Amino acid sequence: MLEGKALIEDTDMPLKMQIQAMASASQALDLYDVLDCKPIAAHIKKEFDKKYGSGWQCVVGSNFGCFFTHSKGSFIYFTLETLNFLIFKGAS
Repeated sequence: MLEGKALIEDTDMPLKMQIQAMASASQALDLYDVLDCKPIAAHIKKEFDKKYGSGWQCVVGSNFGCFFTHSKGSFIYFTLETLNFLIFKGAS
């Protein structure tokens, strides 16, 4: 596990949820090759859907752009190893 090595770039998540996001990312990196971004993102999304209800989105990669609207208190963007992680719950 790689806890404590993530660099949070931006977030509005509660601290407990931030810790869960980084732990899920770390667990996914233990399970999948760092180049397999799609299964890493799917793993994190499924964990968040299970723990916090459906509607979560996850983007993982080293180079991406995005524009989205999210529910208040559900957004985090951080770096772990060589990957960037964007997790948010879509606004309804």
